[in-house]
Amino acid sequence: MKVLKFGGTSVGTPESLNNVRAIVESQVERCVITVSALGGITDRLIAAADMAAAGGDSWVEIYTEICQRHSKVCDAVVSPDKVGEAWESVKSLLDELETILKAINLLGEITERTRDLVVSYGERMSCIIVTAMIPGAELAHSLDFIRTRSHFGKNVLDSETTAELIASRFDELKDAKTVIVPGFIARNGEGRISNLGRGGSDYTAAILAAELDAHVLEIWTDVDGFMTADPRIVGDAHVIDSLSFVEAMELCNFGAKVVYPPTIYPVFHKNIPIIIKNTFNPEAAGTLIGDVKESAGTITTLGVSSIADTRLIVLRGADSELYGRMINTLTRNGIETLLPDGKESCGVRGNDAERAKALLDEEFAGESATATISISEHLATIALIGRGGSNGNTVEQMAKALNSAGIPIAQAPQQVSEGSVACMIAAGDLKEALQTIHSNFINTTTNR
Repeated sequence: MKVLKFGGTSVGTPESLNNVRAIVESQVERCVITVSALGGITDRLIAAADMAAAGGDSWVEIYTEICQRHSKVCDAVVSPDKVGEAWESVKSLLDELETILKAINLLGEITERTRDLVVSYGERMSCIIVTAMIPGAELAHSLDFIRTRSHFGKNVLDSETTAELIASRFDELKDAKTVIVPGFIARNGEGRISNLGRGGSDYTAAILAAELDAHVLEIWTDVDGFMTADPRIVGDAHVIDSLSFVEAMELCNFGAKVVYPPTIYPVFHKNIPIIIKNTFNPEAAGTLIGDVKESAGTITTLGVSSIADTRLIVLRGADSELYGRMINTLTRNGIETLLPDGKESCGVRGNDAERAKALLDEEFAGESATATISISEHLATIALIGRGGSNGNTVEQMAKALNSAGIPIAQAPQQVSEGSVACMIAAGDLKEALQTIHSNFINTTTNR
């Protein structure tokens, strides 16, 4: 048995959905298919909810657009004998959504709980269309078995409850060859609709693969696999044939957007390989993520990745005790720290910067005379990901390459793993830095 996940671009148009159907129908073994909302729909649902909360009737235009989009897609991909029933189910959900948006508009506000409810309609509608589109497919709703709990204000997986519910539900579906599951959405311990966060459809698929002991997880997207760099910036970027789980996690953690980082953890622990495939080019080999070992002739410098919006937090007047408190304050509140120097500074992602500053100002209010917090803006983090310690990806070499190109370094390069190095630069220099690092360290051919 295998699990296949199709993202928003893969289910975004009738043409791409026809590709999905062909891929699924070509499978000879039992498959569980996880699908995202139609491409762009999650953002439109959020926009509609925000406009409704702001007052007026501008949300109606977006809601109408969402209705028309689903109607056209349903008509285009579902067979005539099933399209009526499928559209009736989708229309029922759209009617519910309209009622919720009207309530938001009347109240003039939206809570996070209501926002979670609104965005859930994307996956709930797409999975109805995909199930109706594929002959013999059966729907297993993730709201019945994916459970979350709150942790530092964020939804995290309730692993134990989820495992029990998946086992029970899929025992009922043991004779189904193709099962369709909406990704991303879940319920919390109170039974209210929640979700697994942005990229959560990847995570849903990985959870299912691990709990159902799939032999492989295929992530179908709109690229041929992990690239050595962003091809929109680096012209000679190429597909990486294979990655270890750790290498893939490092690329994702430093900005590669091929898969959602938490996706890797469930299958890593079960040693279930992931294959990244292109829905629009299914013949391409893709990237294999799994138990990859270095062999003779293997090129060990793998790729360069980046986080475009990074802020550097500096604690002036820090000693080891104060610095430890800074890092602990951030991590216990769920804020990821980037490139901590062990002395006075660390980075955070831009969307965490305001909350990080507020938390640290509160933490060090009593030491304001000796310890002050500053945040540098307009920075980016760039990481060179390698395999093993023999690839020459040293701190000194990265610094030398950037300095030779005249690119100032805001936070000195650090070894982040045995074969990987990262540093911070000005955001305006990111494009040139990516090109410089790629040309200095990444070979354009592989022996893998």
